[in-house]
Amino acid sequence: MRRSRLALALLPCILATSISLAVDPAHTTAKPKYLTTQQIIDAAPATAWRELDPNDTLYMQLPGGRVVIELAPQFAPQHVANIRTLAREHWFDGLSINRSQDNFVVQWGDPNAGEKDAKPLGEARSHLPAEFSVAAKGLHFHRLKDSDGYAAKVGFVDGFPAGEDAHGSRAWLAHCYGTVGAGRDMAPDSSTGAELYVVTGQAPRQLDLNITTVGRVVKGMELLSVIARGTGPLGFFEKSEQRVPIASIRLAADVPVSERTPLQVLRTDTPTWDAMVESKRNRRDDWYVHPAGHIDLCNVPIPTRAPPTPATPPPVPTPPPHP
Repeated sequence: MRRSRLALALLPCILATSISLAVDPAHTTAKPKYLTTQQIIDAAPATAWRELDPNDTLYMQLPGGRVVIELAPQFAPQHVANIRTLAREHWFDGLSINRSQDNFVVQWGDPNAGEKDAKPLGEARSHLPAEFSVAAKGLHFHRLKDSDGYAAKVGFVDGFPAGEDAHGSRAWLAHCYGTVGAGRDMAPDSSTGAELYVVTGQAPRQLDLNITTVGRVVKGMELLSVIARGTGPLGFFEKSEQRVPIASIRLAADVPVSERTPLQVLRTDTPTWDAMVESKRNRRDDWYVHPAGHIDLCNVPIPTRAPPTPATPPPVPTPPPHP
């Protein structure tokens, strides 16, 4: 009886202690707070962003608007030089998008390429070596820790998704969504940059090291991905009226500053970038139940933004006149 009375006497103290532990933040295991991808991007300092080089930026003007392409001379210097020449000679003006293959690519250039009435290349070179890969030495390769089925190492070089061999001797651009390449025939050295394509479907990484890649679309992919699919073999348009006309392709350096597209790209070699990649690798938004612990090279987005408008300084007050 005495023990029962003692237990009843202690019960209020036990309950009070339990309630105190339940409400005391020091004794709770609160869910850690993680920044979302957007929060990381929004908080990125100015040094985490870079401007596009006007000499390595193409503007392709379509009926629906402008497509912005960043060229990669560090991976295909001779093809990029040829493309610059073609753009400066207005060679692409009046040509068309001639192919749209479902879950694969959209391709543009001269619809009469390879025929008698093909458009001459002018000052551009008619023969170039294949530029499938380059020496990795000197490239700033920012590696992902994730495994890849197509390359021993993967990561980013100056904003471009890339692969590298096990010895770190050769590197190449990866065929991710938005990658731009130079179409070729059977011969490896049969591309000139006059026939270009962009990946609009699931990343066809089997093309890596088999074709010259020259850059990637950084703005305007929606203008290319919605183009109606061609009904001919490989998605080529069977009728001329199905082709999408190209008004012009210009180097940004040849466009007046006032007419350029103001654009900044998130750098791919900073702590901000690493944090953003991790936020994508392990999604911890409230909707997600299980973080994946892995991210595919081609599933890493490369954010862009319009440069922030400089703050207007407050007006300087006018001193009162002397009496």
